[in-house]
Amino acid sequence: MSLLRQKFSEVSRSLLPVMALVLLLAFTIVRPDSEVIWRFLLGSVLLLVGLAIFLLGVDLGMNPIGDHMAVEVATSKSSLKVAFIAFLLGFLVTVAEPDLLILGHQVEAASGGAIGALPMVYLVSAGVGMLIIFGTFRLLRGRSFPAFMALAYGGIFVLSLFVSEEFLAISFDSSGATTGALTTPFILALSAGLSRIKGGKTSEEDAFGMVGVMSAGPMYALMLMSIITGQKHIQGEAAEFAVQQGGVLGPLMNYLPKELLGSLVALLPLTAFFFLLNHLYFKAPRRELSRIIKGLVYTLLGLTLFLTGVYSGFLDMGQLIGRAIAGQSSWLLPVVGFLIGMIVVLVEPAVIVLGQQIEETTGGRIPGRIIKATLSIGVALAVMLSMLRIMIPELKLWHFLLPGFLIGVLLSFRSDPVFVGIAYDSGGVASGPMTATFVLAFAQGAAAIVPGANVLVDGFGVIAMVAMAPVLSLMIVGAVFQRKARAKLREEVTQSVKKAQLPQGSIEMYDCVVAIVKRGLAAQAVDIARAAGAGGGTILHGRGSGGHDLKVFSMDIQKEKEIIFWLTDTRVSRGIAAALYEQLELEGEGGGAVFMMPSGALGLEHPVAVGLREETEEEKAAHPKEPSTAEEMLPQPGDAAEEASSD
Repeated sequence: MSLLRQKFSEVSRSLLPVMALVLLLAFTIVRPDSEVIWRFLLGSVLLLVGLAIFLLGVDLGMNPIGDHMAVEVATSKSSLKVAFIAFLLGFLVTVAEPDLLILGHQVEAASGGAIGALPMVYLVSAGVGMLIIFGTFRLLRGRSFPAFMALAYGGIFVLSLFVSEEFLAISFDSSGATTGALTTPFILALSAGLSRIKGGKTSEEDAFGMVGVMSAGPMYALMLMSIITGQKHIQGEAAEFAVQQGGVLGPLMNYLPKELLGSLVALLPLTAFFFLLNHLYFKAPRRELSRIIKGLVYTLLGLTLFLTGVYSGFLDMGQLIGRAIAGQSSWLLPVVGFLIGMIVVLVEPAVIVLGQQIEETTGGRIPGRIIKATLSIGVALAVMLSMLRIMIPELKLWHFLLPGFLIGVLLSFRSDPVFVGIAYDSGGVASGPMTATFVLAFAQGAAAIVPGANVLVDGFGVIAMVAMAPVLSLMIVGAVFQRKARAKLREEVTQSVKKAQLPQGSIEMYDCVVAIVKRGLAAQAVDIARAAGAGGGTILHGRGSGGHDLKVFSMDIQKEKEIIFWLTDTRVSRGIAAALYEQLELEGEGGGAVFMMPSGALGLEHPVAVGLREETEEEKAAHPKEPSTAEEMLPQPGDAAEEASSD
């Protein structure tokens, strides 16, 4: 139940601010009938409950299915089998994506039935399946992710020259709608599983990027359909918008059975495919299987309630507000669009999680608050520009999308590899349920009223703009941080080391003690060494987030390890190393290592400021002739003669 409460908290933080803004606009500008307001509130409650239960089901059922599928794909020796499973996974999970189902119905209504909802969903899902195949082989064979995405978007740029504006808008919108509440966590689980099983130095960056890969599939599918069939323009009249009748509960009772059947049909193929593979290969334990079945039931129930809430009252309010604002003062559209875009992202739980994920991955080098601020400003500007595009006929969608994605692709070659994958994946984070429902309906309502605007051309494209904004904005931030990191690295490498003035001691009197331990044990190692006589240590975290590979003493530093350096007095070095070895239990497999070396092996040539404690009487008795200065450690005249005579 705690997990369900957590999901309710996440969804409410995302939904309640949008509801507050909508009600403010409804009571000040729009003034709809009371029935419309009550249906909106009822639809919002259903959306809240449904999305929370749906996300719980995804955690319990869909993510474990993704993990099992990843194991089967990564361990298969047959390329044909890998391609087959990857395609089916991409296809089946996209068919069940609620954001895409909503977009399909809106396209069908806007085109007057010229493009059917289900054929569009199946075509888009096939495109996702094909790109998942290519993305899987890229990951397993270790090909460059920035180069792969550059080729993918290069092909999209070429195809966009041969399609009409309405196909361009719908193609890019379908790309953003596919990366929704179901597909994003499922594909992230799949790519994380693949990268974990594959292993290697690039495993951390391989865990990201698959969501960005799949988002290119819908654009290829719809553009190629337009080119191959010769369908340049969408022939059809948009359905006339009318507020639903039947009181407050009428639309709900009408949609509930239809959405239950539709959700069942959407989830059934993926469920059947999993149970078939489980019977043949996985053999999941009964307890895990019962948990997955429970998750699938939650997913079905949540998806049904979510879609019912969207269609029974949520979309109508978005259309009405867009129409009312466009009819009264069209110049309010960009302002309201900016506010909606900022609110949607600022309270989006997935954005908060993404910021924490980036902060953890980069070891705090890139703070989460910067990510959150960047995304909120980027998405707010994207929605605002979409409203300006509706108002100004000369502004076209490709004026924003093509340069935006092109700049993002170019910046990907100058950013950290881990950051590149996260940036491409972040498009799916921003273009979530609120964008696919309320924001798109708001844009369509405005496009239906503004003179000279076309619902098919101008009413779509806002999801694409929202999906592009995180990619571009995070690439820019990543490039800035990468440049600062490289400048700092060059400064550290070229900085000269000044000779320290010490009253006693020299570099030859110190050892370098190095400990390599599991992540999280560095602080404990420092305490153990301090108790054994060491001063402070220098800790290196192996997070793989820098712009260069880290090698220490010809060894690759694993990303799950931490390395601690101590420069210690030679008289206590052995005791420190022994204490670390024993108390951290480093003898276990994969536990770690500790070793010592003369400090000169590090290339140090001058005395350094290291705490040197006073020698005890026992130590003086044990080492009566130990030199205390560099001069005494050098060979003295007559030493060779004394050694020869003693022989």
